[in-house]
Amino acid sequence: MAKKPSNRAKKATANKSASSGQVRIISGQWRSRKLPIHDLEGLRPTTDRVRETLFNWLATDIRGARVLDCFAGSGALSLESLSRYAKFAQILELQQSAAKQLQQNLATLKCDNATVTQTDSLSYLANQAEDGFDVIFVDPPFRKDLANKTVELLAQNNWLNEDALIYVETESELTNLAVPADWQLLKEKVAGQLTYRLYQA
Repeated sequence: MAKKPSNRAKKATANKSASSGQVRIISGQWRSRKLPIHDLEGLRPTTDRVRETLFNWLATDIRGARVLDCFAGSGALSLESLSRYAKFAQILELQQSAAKQLQQNLATLKCDNATVTQTDSLSYLANQAEDGFDVIFVDPPFRKDLANKTVELLAQNNWLNEDALIYVETESELTNLAVPADWQLLKEKVAGQLTYRLYQA
Protein backbone atom coordinates (compact mmCIF):
# COMPACT_ATOMS: atom_id res chain seq x y z
CA MET A 1 0.00 0.00 0.00
CA ALA A 2 1.32 3.44 -0.90
CA LYS A 3 2.30 5.50 2.09
CA LYS A 4 0.21 8.60 2.60
CA PRO A 5 2.14 11.85 2.57
CA SER A 6 2.75 13.39 5.97
CA ASN A 7 1.25 16.71 6.98
CA ARG A 8 4.71 18.24 6.57
CA ALA A 9 4.95 16.92 3.00
CA LYS A 10 1.47 18.19 2.22
CA LYS A 11 2.40 21.61 3.57
CA ALA A 12 5.58 21.69 1.50
CA THR A 13 3.61 20.80 -1.63
CA ALA A 14 1.02 23.46 -0.87
CA ASN A 15 3.72 26.07 -0.33
CA LYS A 16 5.37 25.12 -3.59
CA SER A 17 2.07 25.50 -5.44
CA ALA A 18 1.38 28.80 -3.75
CA SER A 19 4.80 30.21 -4.63
CA SER A 20 4.64 29.21 -8.29
CA GLY A 21 3.10 31.96 -10.35
CA GLN A 22 4.45 34.68 -8.06
CA VAL A 23 7.34 37.11 -8.06
CA ARG A 24 8.80 38.36 -4.78
CA ILE A 25 10.28 41.81 -4.43
CA ILE A 26 13.54 41.51 -2.50
CA SER A 27 14.14 44.97 -1.08
CA GLY A 28 13.04 48.58 -1.01
CA GLN A 29 9.67 50.14 -0.30
CA TRP A 30 7.79 46.95 -1.30
CA ARG A 31 10.20 44.52 0.32
CA SER A 32 8.91 40.92 0.53
CA ARG A 33 5.73 41.73 -1.40
CA LYS A 34 4.61 38.81 -3.57
CA LEU A 35 2.77 39.54 -6.78
CA PRO A 36 1.04 37.16 -9.19
CA ILE A 37 2.47 36.35 -12.61
CA HIS A 38 1.05 34.35 -15.48
CA ASP A 39 2.53 30.91 -16.05
CA LEU A 40 3.29 31.40 -19.74
CA GLU A 41 5.49 29.29 -21.99
CA GLY A 42 9.00 30.70 -22.10
CA LEU A 43 8.47 32.93 -19.07
CA ARG A 44 11.69 32.73 -17.06
CA PRO A 45 11.78 35.19 -14.17
CA THR A 46 15.27 36.16 -13.06
CA THR A 47 15.93 34.13 -9.90
CA ASP A 48 16.11 35.78 -6.49
CA ARG A 49 19.81 34.96 -6.19
CA VAL A 50 20.71 36.48 -9.55
CA ARG A 51 18.47 39.48 -8.91
CA GLU A 52 20.08 40.08 -5.52
CA THR A 53 23.55 40.02 -7.11
CA LEU A 54 22.43 42.35 -9.90
CA PHE A 55 20.95 44.92 -7.55
CA ASN A 56 24.05 44.79 -5.37
CA TRP A 57 25.92 45.79 -8.53
CA LEU A 58 23.41 48.60 -9.12
CA ALA A 59 23.16 49.66 -5.48
CA THR A 60 24.34 53.25 -5.95
CA ASP A 61 22.84 53.74 -9.42
CA ILE A 62 19.21 52.64 -9.31
CA ARG A 63 17.72 55.38 -7.11
CA GLY A 64 16.45 58.20 -9.34
CA ALA A 65 17.29 56.29 -12.54
CA ARG A 66 15.20 56.06 -15.69
CA VAL A 67 14.84 52.34 -16.35
CA LEU A 68 14.04 50.48 -19.57
CA ASP A 69 12.99 46.82 -19.22
CA CYS A 70 13.17 45.41 -22.75
CA PHE A 71 11.67 41.93 -22.18
CA ALA A 72 9.76 42.32 -18.94
CA GLY A 73 8.03 38.93 -18.61
CA SER A 74 7.18 38.75 -14.91
CA GLY A 75 8.40 42.31 -14.42
CA ALA A 76 10.80 41.18 -11.69
CA LEU A 77 13.60 43.54 -12.74
CA SER A 78 11.51 46.66 -13.29
CA LEU A 79 9.43 46.10 -10.16
CA GLU A 80 12.59 45.62 -8.09
CA SER A 81 13.98 48.85 -9.58
CA LEU A 82 10.83 50.79 -8.74
CA SER A 83 10.80 49.36 -5.23
CA ARG A 84 14.33 50.74 -4.86
CA TYR A 85 13.17 54.21 -5.93
CA ALA A 86 13.95 54.32 -9.62
CA LYS A 87 12.49 57.53 -11.04
CA PHE A 88 10.61 55.89 -13.92
CA ALA A 89 10.35 52.53 -15.69
CA GLN A 90 9.35 51.88 -19.29
CA ILE A 91 8.28 48.24 -19.38
CA LEU A 92 8.07 46.34 -22.69
CA GLU A 93 6.26 43.00 -22.95
CA LEU A 94 5.02 41.15 -26.03
CA GLN A 95 2.44 38.79 -24.50
CA GLN A 96 -0.87 40.47 -23.80
CA SER A 97 -1.75 38.52 -20.64
CA ALA A 98 1.67 39.19 -19.10
CA ALA A 99 1.45 42.90 -19.95
CA LYS A 100 -2.03 43.10 -18.42
CA GLN A 101 -0.81 41.37 -15.26
CA LEU A 102 2.05 43.85 -15.00
CA GLN A 103 -0.39 46.74 -15.24
CA GLN A 104 -2.52 45.16 -12.50
CA ASN A 105 0.52 44.65 -10.28
CA LEU A 106 1.55 48.29 -10.67
CA ALA A 107 -1.99 49.32 -9.74
CA THR A 108 -1.86 47.05 -6.68
CA LEU A 109 1.35 48.78 -5.62
CA LYS A 110 -0.18 52.21 -6.35
CA CYS A 111 2.80 52.88 -8.60
CA ASP A 112 2.27 55.70 -11.10
CA ASN A 113 5.84 56.20 -12.36
CA ALA A 114 5.92 53.28 -14.79
CA THR A 115 4.40 52.55 -18.19
CA VAL A 116 3.71 49.07 -19.58
CA THR A 117 3.71 48.84 -23.37
CA GLN A 118 2.55 45.64 -25.04
CA THR A 119 4.83 45.46 -28.06
CA ASP A 120 7.50 43.61 -29.95
CA SER A 121 10.66 44.97 -28.34
CA LEU A 122 12.78 44.97 -31.50
CA SER A 123 10.15 46.99 -33.37
CA TYR A 124 9.89 49.41 -30.44
CA LEU A 125 13.66 49.87 -30.17
CA ALA A 126 14.01 50.37 -33.92
CA ASN A 127 12.58 53.86 -33.38
CA GLN A 128 14.65 56.81 -32.22
CA ALA A 129 14.26 57.37 -28.48
CA GLU A 130 12.67 60.61 -27.34
CA ASP A 131 14.36 60.34 -23.94
CA GLY A 132 17.29 58.16 -22.96
CA PHE A 133 17.59 55.75 -20.04
CA ASP A 134 20.12 55.27 -17.27
CA VAL A 135 19.62 51.55 -16.62
CA ILE A 136 18.56 49.07 -19.30
CA PHE A 137 17.61 45.43 -18.75
CA VAL A 138 18.09 43.03 -21.68
CA ASP A 139 16.78 39.64 -20.56
CA PRO A 140 15.21 38.10 -23.69
CA PRO A 141 13.82 34.59 -24.14
CA PHE A 142 16.69 32.20 -24.64
CA ARG A 143 17.81 30.80 -27.99
CA LYS A 144 15.82 33.20 -30.16
CA ASP A 145 18.74 35.36 -31.34
CA LEU A 146 17.36 38.44 -29.61
CA ALA A 147 20.21 39.66 -27.39
CA ASN A 148 22.58 40.81 -30.15
CA LYS A 149 19.79 42.49 -32.11
CA THR A 150 18.60 44.32 -29.01
CA VAL A 151 22.09 45.53 -28.10
CA GLU A 152 22.56 46.84 -31.65
CA LEU A 153 19.30 48.80 -31.59
CA LEU A 154 19.99 50.27 -28.16
CA ALA A 155 23.33 51.61 -29.36
CA GLN A 156 21.99 52.97 -32.65
CA ASN A 157 18.86 54.81 -31.63
CA ASN A 158 19.76 57.04 -28.67
CA TRP A 159 18.23 54.85 -25.98
CA LEU A 160 21.25 55.22 -23.70
CA ASN A 161 22.02 58.21 -21.53
CA GLU A 162 25.65 59.04 -20.90
CA ASP A 163 27.30 56.37 -18.73
CA ALA A 164 24.18 54.19 -18.96
CA LEU A 165 24.34 50.74 -17.38
CA ILE A 166 23.15 47.79 -19.48
CA TYR A 167 22.35 44.42 -17.91
CA VAL A 168 22.36 41.48 -20.33
CA GLU A 169 21.20 37.99 -19.33
CA THR A 170 21.64 35.17 -21.86
CA GLU A 171 22.01 31.43 -22.17
CA SER A 172 25.55 30.44 -21.25
CA GLU A 173 26.26 28.82 -24.62
CA LEU A 174 25.91 32.22 -26.31
CA THR A 175 29.58 33.11 -26.58
CA ASN A 176 29.41 35.64 -29.41
CA LEU A 177 27.58 38.49 -27.69
CA ALA A 178 28.45 41.50 -29.83
CA VAL A 179 28.50 44.75 -27.88
CA PRO A 180 29.77 48.13 -29.09
CA ALA A 181 33.47 48.81 -28.65
CA ASP A 182 32.78 51.68 -26.25
CA TRP A 183 30.81 49.49 -23.81
CA GLN A 184 32.90 48.48 -20.81
CA LEU A 185 32.21 45.12 -19.15
CA LEU A 186 31.92 45.85 -15.42
CA LYS A 187 30.67 42.54 -14.03
CA GLU A 188 30.08 39.00 -15.30
CA LYS A 189 28.83 35.85 -13.60
CA VAL A 190 27.61 32.39 -14.59
CA ALA A 191 24.71 30.73 -12.79
CA GLY A 192 24.02 27.28 -14.21
CA GLN A 193 22.68 27.62 -17.75
CA LEU A 194 22.70 31.42 -17.79
CA THR A 195 25.34 34.10 -17.92
CA TYR A 196 24.69 37.65 -16.80
CA ARG A 197 26.76 40.73 -17.42
CA LEU A 198 26.71 44.42 -16.58
CA TYR A 199 28.12 46.91 -19.07
CA GLN A 200 28.60 50.67 -18.99
CA ALA A 201 28.19 52.66 -22.16
